[in-house]
Amino acid sequence: MTRLLPALLLVLAGLSGAHAQGPSTPKAKTPSGIVRASLVAEPAAIEPGKAFAVGVRMVMKPGWHVYWRNPGDSGLPPEVNWTLPEGFSAGAIDWPAPTRIPVAHLVNHGFKGETVLLTQVTPPATLPAGRPVNLDAKLSYLACEEICIPGSADLRLTLPVAEAGTSAGADPRNAELFAKARDALPDASPWPVRLTQDGKRLVLHLDAEGLKPDAVRAVHFFPYAETAIENAAAQDLTVDASGLHLALTRATPDEPMPGDLPGVLTFEEGGADGPVRRALAIGTAPTTAPAAGAVGEAAPAPSGGDEALTLWTAVGLALLGGLLLNLMPCVFPVLSIKVLSLVQHSGEPPARVRLHGLAYTAGVLAAFLALAGILIILKSGGAGVGWGFQLQSPVVVAALAYLLFAMGLSLSGVVHVGAGITGIGDGLTRRSGLQGSFFTGVLATVVATPCTAPFMGTAVGFALTQTPFFSLMVFASLGLGLALPFLILTTWPAVVRRLPRPGAWMETVKGVLAFPIYATVAWLVWVLAQQVGPSSLFATLIGLVLVGSAAWIWERARAAGPLGMRLAQGAALAALLAVAGLTASLAGDSGSARVGATAEADGVEPFTQARLDGLRTEGRSVFVNMTAAWCITCQVNERTAIATDDVRAAFKARNVAYLKGDWTNQNPEITRLLERHGRSGVPLYLLYEGSAPPAVLPQILTKGLVLAELDRLKVPERRADEPTLAARK
Repeated sequence: MTRLLPALLLVLAGLSGAHAQGPSTPKAKTPSGIVRASLVAEPAAIEPGKAFAVGVRMVMKPGWHVYWRNPGDSGLPPEVNWTLPEGFSAGAIDWPAPTRIPVAHLVNHGFKGETVLLTQVTPPATLPAGRPVNLDAKLSYLACEEICIPGSADLRLTLPVAEAGTSAGADPRNAELFAKARDALPDASPWPVRLTQDGKRLVLHLDAEGLKPDAVRAVHFFPYAETAIENAAAQDLTVDASGLHLALTRATPDEPMPGDLPGVLTFEEGGADGPVRRALAIGTAPTTAPAAGAVGEAAPAPSGGDEALTLWTAVGLALLGGLLLNLMPCVFPVLSIKVLSLVQHSGEPPARVRLHGLAYTAGVLAAFLALAGILIILKSGGAGVGWGFQLQSPVVVAALAYLLFAMGLSLSGVVHVGAGITGIGDGLTRRSGLQGSFFTGVLATVVATPCTAPFMGTAVGFALTQTPFFSLMVFASLGLGLALPFLILTTWPAVVRRLPRPGAWMETVKGVLAFPIYATVAWLVWVLAQQVGPSSLFATLIGLVLVGSAAWIWERARAAGPLGMRLAQGAALAALLAVAGLTASLAGDSGSARVGATAEADGVEPFTQARLDGLRTEGRSVFVNMTAAWCITCQVNERTAIATDDVRAAFKARNVAYLKGDWTNQNPEITRLLERHGRSGVPLYLLYEGSAPPAVLPQILTKGLVLAELDRLKVPERRADEPTLAARK
């Protein structure tokens, strides 16, 4: 009888596990020679105060490629982390024009053969002559052929300093290399560019009169924004007397038409010596800050505010974040189960109670390490995922809703499972119920992932930049922090002895505690409504009915004879198989509803990197809110600290643009911004002022904190009698 919920758990876990699997990554060491990287400089020596060009040269093995700033349908662009002497600073990468790289049904943007990523380095006005200067760069990249292999290289370039009043000139050994690198950069378009809409497509018009249709071919547009167009869709070309017209398929056709579409347009034009490839920069390229590490060039620090985070600091932050995770609203439904399970075992010998604490801790650690392992594998294969990635899958969200609904039915007495409150695992053993404690720990971890506690973002973001072993150390520390309070209680005999003894009162408490579980199910269904279309949402609701009917049939079978019991159990299992089928069908539904995909009221705009860069170019201050429907911490912050009248008035008074990024479903642009600030998941709150690096706000917000940050913005000609924002809190 008690096998119903374990059976449901195993069926749904199998489904969600299958869906969570990403592209396989070989476990062998990275083969040598795939990418040969080096650091080269244009001048023969450094002249104090005079900026000079350096290049990260990447030579790829035949058949392999690396990626452009917008990698297309998959992949990651190279990143360069500079470590420069005092007073030096490095600019952003000048990206060469990419090529189109089809891979199966996808289209990527990148480079084959060889590419050079140019960067301007500015030295201080004074430098001691005769003392060589070391420029260090950490290059990280993803190289792909049929498989993708992440790689990195520690590069160093040593340059002399020119004597005062002399000019070293260009290094003749690198002159041809830098000439080719500059030729590969796109030129500013000499012709006007317009954008119109044709149904669900955008048409890019290049008003270049006199172009001959037979002289222009191989035209392709590469947008800077990763989610602007369908990369694999055909780009239909028309050339007439008015110029060139390129029809593009929008990735989000239901959004309002954009005002512009910055990117790079490449084409081949016939010439006397054959076709010549040209590249034109359309619109303003978004400015990306150089990677952190350049001395004197303050890069955005992680949320902890410490740029030089060490492994043991990250482990400590993870432990503290795990402890605080017990106080977050996600974990409350499971907290009730943990406390009642401790009451249930209070009459057992202390050694047995300690075993339950250890089993629960083992379940938490196993779940954290499993999720971390999948996350590390997916990221090493080029997937743009982060912490909470499993909740971006409708299959996992629906499976978790079914599982919690079944638990709620058990707490409500619709179906009786095992002899204890942790019966969800008791069906696996009748000896001691330790498996029940273990699976309660697993469930606590899965339910806790929608919440982010303070210190978690910094620790997890750091972990995902380390080797797999060190990453798992940080995640294990996070799990230990989550399990520690319950583990301490089970090893404290004096506390256990003071707990009330099990009795009939527990049935009433169990019934009451079922309702937070049902509330969590309702929230998961709401999250699912943001991810799938109406038909899939209806199928999920039917699945909940089937789970309820399976539990009721199973319980009724207790009073039936042998034949009736077998028939009832068969009917219950058939209902569960139907639930499994409905859950699997969600995998193909990307959803028609997109939270934050369209412009919202009160001046909230959907986030795109191009829009952020455009606002900063205009000189406006910008508040960026990275959120997700399944992130409870995000929802609480938004309702209590951001979507308040005072904060909205402050945005308006200071002309602060509000961009909201929705990570409910995967979004590569949001993932890229999260990683740039040392985060692997939401929430992330950034406040930009001018060209300075953004202020990174804490993961737990209050209205007063947000108002205080806004009050620091420069406001011209504020009246003397006007109260500060912080005073309004």
